[in-house]
Amino acid sequence: MAIKAKKIQPAKTAAIESAKKTFSEYNDFIFADYRGLTVEQITSLRDKLREKNAVLKVVKNNFARIAFDDIKVENVADYLKGPTVVAMVKEDSNEVAKILYDFTKEAPTLTVKGASIGKEIYDASKIEAYSKVPGKKALYAMLMSAMNGPVRKLAATLQSYADKKQAEGSN
Repeated sequence: MAIKAKKIQPAKTAAIESAKKTFSEYNDFIFADYRGLTVEQITSLRDKLREKNAVLKVVKNNFARIAFDDIKVENVADYLKGPTVVAMVKEDSNEVAKILYDFTKEAPTLTVKGASIGKEIYDASKIEAYSKVPGKKALYAMLMSAMNGPVRKLAATLQSYADKKQAEGSN
């Protein structure tokens, strides 16, 4: 639970409200420790995530705890310790997780702590396994490819049968 002060400062209240507004626009959140990353590395990571319509945001832990509690994203307080960056995702969060884990190869100081995916909490090992699952679009492509093969075969068989009947009819 976040610590709430007795005397609330307007600037802090505004920061929490801003965080709530930002967080409420996204469905999934992946938390990482960015200690040791350079500005160039963080910028590079942000650019890669932006391609997947994800946003990377450095958060003040106490403000983030309060904001997450207020928008009913629960059990993320354990991930809001130390220098924390949050990757916020609207869809295909596994592809964003893959980008984060791939980036750890370039910058080993980045450590994925865990995630909140669809209101379910993933620890570091579970989010790593999740990052290896193909994205929704890739799964659709696989399904369509699997369905397309038999349909093509059927169409070719019917076409050859029609061609054979037409050849018999013209003789």
